[in-house]
Amino acid sequence: MSRIEQVTAAAYRVPTDRPEGDGTLAWDATTLVVTMVRAEGMTGTGWTYAPAAAAGFVGEALAAVVEGRDALAIPAIWDALVRQVRNAGRPGLAGYAVSALDVALWDLKARLLGTSLAGLFGPARERVPLYGSGGFTTYDDAVTAAQLTHWVHELGIGRVKIKIGESSGTRAARDLRRVALARRVIGDDAELYVDANGGYTAKQAVRQAERMREHDVRWFEEPVSSDDLAGLRQVRQRIGADVAAGEYGGDPAYFTRMCQAEAVDCLQADATRCGGYTGWFAACAIAAGHNLEVSAHCAPNLHLPAAAATPNLRHIEWFHDHQRIEAELFDGAADPSGGLAAPATGEPGHGLTLRADAARPYRTA
Repeated sequence: MSRIEQVTAAAYRVPTDRPEGDGTLAWDATTLVVTMVRAEGMTGTGWTYAPAAAAGFVGEALAAVVEGRDALAIPAIWDALVRQVRNAGRPGLAGYAVSALDVALWDLKARLLGTSLAGLFGPARERVPLYGSGGFTTYDDAVTAAQLTHWVHELGIGRVKIKIGESSGTRAARDLRRVALARRVIGDDAELYVDANGGYTAKQAVRQAERMREHDVRWFEEPVSSDDLAGLRQVRQRIGADVAAGEYGGDPAYFTRMCQAEAVDCLQADATRCGGYTGWFAACAIAAGHNLEVSAHCAPNLHLPAAAATPNLRHIEWFHDHQRIEAELFDGAADPSGGLAAPATGEPGHGLTLRADAARPYRTA
């Protein structure tokens, strides 16, 4: 038995490279919560993008549940963690904390066994398709065009996504103008996706979708709030396009309702919110049972090993904000050139190591 000796967590607030916003929120910094689990001289690392309070929650409520247990018995630990957060609510802050710990546990297990996490999971593919994601509503045309040009014409990424639904849907004309700009920049061959982050009403989303047809938009994400299943169904029935209902945050009842409502063409799952890698594979199995593909939401480097092991994967969101942080604060970040990324196979675990010196200036908890 490899007993877990110590569990720690820390929060890092990293400023954005410029102001960012979407249909319903705006921000100038992103908080990374990192968990570390130690056993037999090895350290497993996990992380999530969440309020700094998630780091405190790990120490207050979860560390004692994990310490002393067998590091290889992850299903038993995960079950104990889920029971521990019963009254705190499995989605939300507690879900972020459980997710980060689960990722750290899987990373630790692979390191203890002397193998890569991709090897431990078993590959369904060697490289994972991805799409460039950013195009924030706060960007002017020049910044938007430069980012899209970098992805498509410099890195060779053939799929890109921009944010629309600006100011909760009150700037629909600017949204359409930005979609037209994106298509002009990327050309006819690249796939164009949009994400309204729930900024529109259902009827407004249908109108916008009709107006975007001339620009060949292939993916319309969260046209209305992901809680509005009736609205999602209405949009899907009216426009017949791919619609992602938004990220799965760890509520199994919501997940099942979403699939049964036939409101989605492809499920977005987020391992940093839905229970780590354990939650990811459970979500992917349920999705497969409904004949749905899965797209990984954000945290691209964290998702790579699991995404490569998922037969019904469509792609990973190569989210600008998170990729920038992971490349700056971790050694081992992947290269997205050509629109495909490969998980680490020559290093133990997920292959990423926190660079303590780089992270230290951003630490808040």
